[in-house]
Amino acid sequence: MAEQKKISILGSTGSIGTQTLEIVRNNGDLRVTALAAGKNVRRMEEQVREFSPEMAVLYDEDAAAELKERVRDLPVRVLSGMDGLLAAAAEAPADIVVTAVVGMIGIRPTIAAMEAGRDIALANKETLVTAGHIIMPLAEKTGVRILPVDSEHSAIFQSLQGESMNKIHKILLTASGGPFRGKTRAELADVRVEDALKHPNWSMGRKITIDSSTMVNKGLEVMEAHWLFGVSVDDVQVVVQPQSVIHSMVEYEDGAVIAQLGTPDMKLPIQYALYYPYRRFLPGKRLDFAALKSITFEDPDPVNFPGLGLAFRAGRRGGTLPVVFNAANEKAVALFLDRKIRYLAIPEIIQAAMEHHTVRDNPSVEEILRAERETDEYIEGRTW
Repeated sequence: MAEQKKISILGSTGSIGTQTLEIVRNNGDLRVTALAAGKNVRRMEEQVREFSPEMAVLYDEDAAAELKERVRDLPVRVLSGMDGLLAAAAEAPADIVVTAVVGMIGIRPTIAAMEAGRDIALANKETLVTAGHIIMPLAEKTGVRILPVDSEHSAIFQSLQGESMNKIHKILLTASGGPFRGKTRAELADVRVEDALKHPNWSMGRKITIDSSTMVNKGLEVMEAHWLFGVSVDDVQVVVQPQSVIHSMVEYEDGAVIAQLGTPDMKLPIQYALYYPYRRFLPGKRLDFAALKSITFEDPDPVNFPGLGLAFRAGRRGGTLPVVFNAANEKAVALFLDRKIRYLAIPEIIQAAMEHHTVRDNPSVEEILRAERETDEYIEGRTW
């Protein structure tokens, strides 16, 4: 058997984390050395017993204490809090760290992993959105690879292979349009949590599913693409492709467009990141072009889905404004999922927070986290 590749998974109980572990099950040359998650004790115990990591982390201290008691028969080190996440990222032996935690909590562990020389399978887009000016120079300095796990950024990455000498004209970032494509603001006024969680094509976590429905997720992906691929925000064009067959495209300066196509299955970009530059067999459905018959395209709707335009504004301005965009969205989505605000209040809150904020340029990690706290306090102090 080939030498095993050691992986640490931050966010192991979520959608990306559990699909990463499916890939581990199907391949004998991957070994999990660390698992980290929020507070799901039951699922973490199951994962620890199946995959025998050296380290298991639950961010919630009480949950970690319960896990420690449950797995005391196993030789696993159980940690909690940010110290635990940093240990899973940088102390546990790993060749690659899958960063699949949700939100800006991923920034510090990603930096720690890179400083420890680990490649990053990046599924935590907020890290690049808010701290891309720190992350990308650090990758160059440390020599680590940042391998995108988002389906769209993986598609762009795949479409760039063998083209390093050629100039990108623009990136065509595809979007499904979510469950409310074609709806008006009047029709969106009474959207319930259950409605917004029904994505037509993809199976994802709750937060990202809401973000997809508002098009905010696509805005975050525009900013992520800017950092990952070294293009300006305005060189990224969003194209609605409702069938979710074309996962994204790159147009070169001669007009050639290279695309990556496939079924909507997150295991493909995850596995590509884990084994890059090699491909290997992945069980699952294949595209059937005879059954597909057509692939259609639309422009995004900026009037009824203003979150995308706000993202472009934040990305063009830079500094701490993308932090505020992201933090306000995280807070607004949490309030919506808790049924405390209307669906249409999500972009309203983002816009209000951005307009309230005084932008700081080239922020440090501490300044990024301070901007997040200030945004939270601003939103909490108002009635929406």
